[in-house]
Amino acid sequence: MHPGSIPLLTWLIAGIWIINGLYCKLLNRVPRHRLIVARIAGASFAGSLTKLIGVAELLMAVWILSGIETRLAAITQVMVIAAMNSIEFFMAPDLLLFGRGNAILAGVLVVWAYVTVVFFVVAMRMRGK
Repeated sequence: MHPGSIPLLTWLIAGIWIINGLYCKLLNRVPRHRLIVARIAGASFAGSLTKLIGVAELLMAVWILSGIETRLAAITQVMVIAAMNSIEFFMAPDLLLFGRGNAILAGVLVVWAYVTVVFFVVAMRMRGK
């Protein structure tokens, strides 16, 4: 797929996964992420698990940009965002950027990801791809 055919909103969603995976977790530029993992999974696993989550988030971005199985990618994003934020909401609200208010941002991201993929699929079908 040619990069010019990927809608801006799709790039922005992939960018969120890249920032969270690479910058926040793999490069540990936002230590709060590792602290959240430590709270949930235990301190002894926090470093490795945070990096593993970061790699998974980068893979999510690649999947989104690939345009492969876009509906499944959207559903997967919705499930991952909902699961991660639900666990954090109950187990580490004091470590979240906006406390329990993060749930609102997660909800917006879920809707945004799903709507973007739906529009992407419709646009590709209209182009005959």
